[in-house]
Amino acid sequence: MSSARWAGSITKATHDQWALARRAQQAHIQGLEAGVRTLEHRLSLPIGAEGTKRAPGGYRSRREWFHKSRRLGVLKDRLTRERADRDAGIVHVVRGGTRLARTRHHLDAAGLTEQRWRERWEAGRRFLQADGESGKRYGNETIRLTPDGQVSIRLPTPLASLANAPHGRYVLTARVAFRHRGAEWADRIEADRAVAYRIHHDPERDRWYLTVSWQRTPSRTLPLRTAYARGVIGVDANADHLAAWRLDPCGNPVGDPHRFDYTLTGSASHRDAQIRHALTRLLHWAASCGVTAIAIEDLDFTDGKTREKHGRRRRFRQLISGFPPGN
Repeated sequence: MSSARWAGSITKATHDQWALARRAQQAHIQGLEAGVRTLEHRLSLPIGAEGTKRAPGGYRSRREWFHKSRRLGVLKDRLTRERADRDAGIVHVVRGGTRLARTRHHLDAAGLTEQRWRERWEAGRRFLQADGESGKRYGNETIRLTPDGQVSIRLPTPLASLANAPHGRYVLTARVAFRHRGAEWADRIEADRAVAYRIHHDPERDRWYLTVSWQRTPSRTLPLRTAYARGVIGVDANADHLAAWRLDPCGNPVGDPHRFDYTLTGSASHRDAQIRHALTRLLHWAASCGVTAIAIEDLDFTDGKTREKHGRRRRFRQLISGFPPGN
């Protein structure tokens, strides 16, 4: 009984969730494979064998060797199940988040009441979103946002009696304004270019939010010789900052180095915001220098982050896990 637009929005949201879970599944399999390789290597070495810079050594005692051999069997079983799910196209998705679902069984430790948990659970599962359509008025026919901030929703036919505006639309009383990239958004809707909207509730602040997103046109790829003609910004990624230095076409440093700090603590959204802010400052500095290329090291800590290689060095594993290129 839903309209084609709302059915498409539901299908798109489900597909996006499946694709995200699929990528997470593949990353989990790679982590398990790295752990199995490390365990098999260390178990094959004599007790007390020293390691090298590239490979860990043997275990320090027979007791540790025995426990790690048991863990190897556990990881192999997990890897077999994950591979079977991947081959069958099966993913496990919890609407609202697995962590929040598990918190239901530990309310005292989380400092929550059942009612407060229920509010978070329902808010995590309750959202309204619609993809944009180029050529439609203001870039979205389902959720329409005008330049002056008025939000209206196109109701499906069974709910048409609830409309408070012509053509089966429901107009919200609140006004919306975007402080970040508001001018870019206004240019898109004035040209009737596609924009996607998502309406969701934050139970902590007891406020409703509307987020907007759109797809940018892919930029034309330049040949390396052309990109390096004006120099390049060399970037070194660290656990708490990006170290950058401008280089001339011959690779010689020009001027002073720059540092762009960030703090990878707190929630995932806060960490992502920190990285985006550092990258934005880096891009602005590169644009002010007139360069057209940025070179950044390609780090891969798939094997280095596993607990099987640095089991006792927890702080070191946290350090290398915080490197942005490794995430």
